[in-house]
Amino acid sequence: MGEFVRLGSGDGIGTIRLDRPPMNALNTQVQEELRAAATAAAADPEVRAVIVYGGEKVFAAGADIKEMADMSYVDMAERAAELSGALGAFARIPKPVVAAITGYALGGGCELALACDWRVVAEDAKLGQPEIKLGVIPGAGGTQRLARLVGPARAKDLIMSGRMVDAQEALRIGLADRVVPAAEVYSAAVELVTPFLTGPTQALRAAKLAVDGGLEMDLNSGLAWESQLFAGLFATDDRREGMAAFVEKRRPDFTGR
Repeated sequence: MGEFVRLGSGDGIGTIRLDRPPMNALNTQVQEELRAAATAAAADPEVRAVIVYGGEKVFAAGADIKEMADMSYVDMAERAAELSGALGAFARIPKPVVAAITGYALGGGCELALACDWRVVAEDAKLGQPEIKLGVIPGAGGTQRLARLVGPARAKDLIMSGRMVDAQEALRIGLADRVVPAAEVYSAAVELVTPFLTGPTQALRAAKLAVDGGLEMDLNSGLAWESQLFAGLFATDDRREGMAAFVEKRRPDFTGR
């Protein structure tokens, strides 16, 4: 698809592969190629789940600092929203999305991982938001998604210190969901999403919308949002099939409709 980001698909899984050696730094071109890949994966009905993968050595070690070093406030005021939107495109994919992390997921790379639903992390990987050491803060979702994931106190610790965490600490605080040997990261990500490939597509989409959207609302608004999504699923073929299969004591055959 792009020079540094490719979307490949097979057996219902879309793999978005970053390939900008040596560290998969996220410059403007990579940013826009990521946005395009996420948009394409979201729109492809053959893609039932998505894996974001940087390869065997590194996920993404952050933004391209050389590109940013001479930018003014005006320059960055124009770019910041685009960068946030490009990574946010992954959060908006209406399908299960997992980041398969090897090596480093730092700065923008960590923010990309945070925009996914789950993170499978290599045993020797390092994650973090080191922007404070450059005199700035995370600007593509790090302060918001990290706090929602691990809590505000832990997020402030990581963001204000700029320290990296290893895989076991990431697992303990909820930044990682699975920790596996580096050679098994991609296969573990496949294993994680495989159960969803034959699931009810519209219900999976609604579940993601309910959880993610509800986090932005007060409880009563979130409950109303959930009720609306729940009721809407009664218009789907998969709801009818799922309930019929339950009554008939057989496995459901979901079609995604």
